[in-house]
Amino acid sequence: MGQTITQVDAFTNTPFAGNPAAVCVLPTPQEERWMQNVAQEMNLSETAFLVRQDDGFNLRWFTPKVEVPLCGHATLASAHVLWSEGHLSPDEVARFYTKSGVLIAQLQGEWIELDFPVNHSQETVAPQELKAALGVPYKSVLLNSLGYLVELESEDLVRQIQPNFQMLKTLPISEIIVTSLTNPDSEYDFVSRFFAPGLGIDEDPVTGAAHCCLAPFWRDRLQKNDLLAYQASSRGGVVKLYYDGGDRVFLKGQAVTVMRGELITR
Repeated sequence: MGQTITQVDAFTNTPFAGNPAAVCVLPTPQEERWMQNVAQEMNLSETAFLVRQDDGFNLRWFTPKVEVPLCGHATLASAHVLWSEGHLSPDEVARFYTKSGVLIAQLQGEWIELDFPVNHSQETVAPQELKAALGVPYKSVLLNSLGYLVELESEDLVRQIQPNFQMLKTLPISEIIVTSLTNPDSEYDFVSRFFAPGLGIDEDPVTGAAHCCLAPFWRDRLQKNDLLAYQASSRGGVVKLYYDGGDRVFLKGQAVTVMRGELITR
């Protein structure tokens, strides 16, 4: 008998937009090598694996190359699967035990709210190679545990940037968030993109973990707790944020199932 696997587009309510993730709700724990092989086979930015515990689910995330300690869109996709496929009732909280601690998801109408740890950034001196790899001028560069956070001069630059990924791979830190304020007529507060060639992902379509860094960055600059963000990849996605200066960030997104199949495990 095979293992069910579901593909979900996260941070969108439209199929074939947002960030795709594969989700496996496993009956029993599986070997790490097997999970990495499945993630490589799916060839999405993330594949999530869940195993039920007494009061929640153990959750792990794998790119096609490595396991990662935190992934927002695959957590959103996992919560969507738990509710849409009947593992949890809509009024139950989804509790995940992960390498980044306990993460909570709640269904709020058509949106899913994620309770994530904040990730603060510090000013840093960027290597000259970073500027050459990005190919555009920037206002400031900060560093956090995810990678560099680079503020660009305009939304147009964020949307148009075409990094040299081979050059990025040669940097000691090759994970890059680029961001800027939006144009004055935009409904969003800021835009961003996320590049992670070192993780096997040249560009991630919509990145929850990056918004754990972006929330404190833009709260400080805009002096507001509620933020509406757009990740301007080719697929695009919307993230609602609430951050009040504490140690948790609340991210809201939508999700839609686009495919359900079976892994042949024999």
